[in-house]
Amino acid sequence: MIRKLLVVLGNIGVIMAVIAVIVALGMLKPPAEQGKPQSFDPVVFVEGVEYAPVTLRVFAQGEVRPRQEIALTTQVGGKITMVSDSFAGGGVIRKGEVLVAVEDADYRLSLTRARAQVATAQQALAIERAESELAKRDYEELSSGDDLSGQPSDLTLRGPQLARAEAEYQAALANLQDAELALERTRIRAPFDGRVRSISANIGQFVSPGTRIGEIFSTDMAEIRLPLTDADLAKLGLPLAFSGDDGPLVKLSTNVAGKDRTWTGRIARVDAAIDPSTRQIAAIVQVDDPYGKGADDGFPLAIGLYVDALIEGPSLDSATTVPRIALLRDGAVYTIDGQNRIKLTPVTVAAYSGDGVVITDGLVKGDKVVVSRISVPVGTKVRALTAGEDLTDVSAPQADDTETDEANDAEATETSASGSAGAQSAGNAGAQ
Repeated sequence: MIRKLLVVLGNIGVIMAVIAVIVALGMLKPPAEQGKPQSFDPVVFVEGVEYAPVTLRVFAQGEVRPRQEIALTTQVGGKITMVSDSFAGGGVIRKGEVLVAVEDADYRLSLTRARAQVATAQQALAIERAESELAKRDYEELSSGDDLSGQPSDLTLRGPQLARAEAEYQAALANLQDAELALERTRIRAPFDGRVRSISANIGQFVSPGTRIGEIFSTDMAEIRLPLTDADLAKLGLPLAFSGDDGPLVKLSTNVAGKDRTWTGRIARVDAAIDPSTRQIAAIVQVDDPYGKGADDGFPLAIGLYVDALIEGPSLDSATTVPRIALLRDGAVYTIDGQNRIKLTPVTVAAYSGDGVVITDGLVKGDKVVVSRISVPVGTKVRALTAGEDLTDVSAPQADDTETDEANDAEATETSASGSAGAQSAGNAGAQ
């Protein structure tokens, strides 16, 4: 029993001796150098201010439409006897070209009858004029022999008969013109140069007046309606109801069959009324000869295409552009002063351009504009980083090398002590 107690006391003594050595080593080692304190100022992103000439631009989208598009309808009835080869879907038509012909036999007969009526009425009118002249001479002869005075009455000179003959002659002429017009209308002609959108006429088909036989559109000019906001109009300097030949240039583009295509047009007019549902107003862009000289390397600005529009506005001699996120509601931006503190700077906004804001006054070259969201008061000291700068330097501080070495030494000593104690215990157990 006494031997076991001595073994336990011996083990305790060894452990206490090891602890004493560890404490002594720790007291003899010089204190670790303290690392430099790291800055915990809020981090903001900034952009430097550079002034340069700026051209204001407006982006919009629209659909290409023809300036003129009509539905062709018949004005007379009858059987269709001819349809032009060019009067087919996508066909090219020329002004004055006969597209569809209606059987005209009946209309030619009507024209012949009308001409005969004119000849008859003309002869009757000539007879009445002669009769009236004869009556006038008879009255003059009688009046000179009988010493009659005064003017002859209208009945004496056959005035009513002459008026009737003249009216019948004019009616016959009107019938002749009507017959000629009806005959002309059996030939449906293209009212302008253009293309055929659709056709619903076939040879042998019977049509009545007002029958729709196809749709055509002009190709001399294409139009694109671009919806614009009031701010867009202000940026472009366009008044409501603008109309003229000196409107802003517009670059139109789209991707067709895997290729980018571009065309150039000009704003010709602005609607006089605002759309009540969208509160926007349309600017109409015109492109001359979209299927000819206005095409992009032979590729036409086809009707129905959706295009992106870049409208060139006025140029500013000196302006700077900052991200829209930098602009505050009160027309100011946050900048960084010489002490890296937040400063509120009022600015003059000339226009909004996409995600940017065009500023003409309030900033000077070299100013640093805050372009990230912040929630700190004016005067707060911050750490400014430019866009894309590495954030490693602003991460949480790491332990320095001295602290790391000290921890490693303590761990090694503790491991050695534990090993010595285990060896001593094993030796005592063997002796027992």
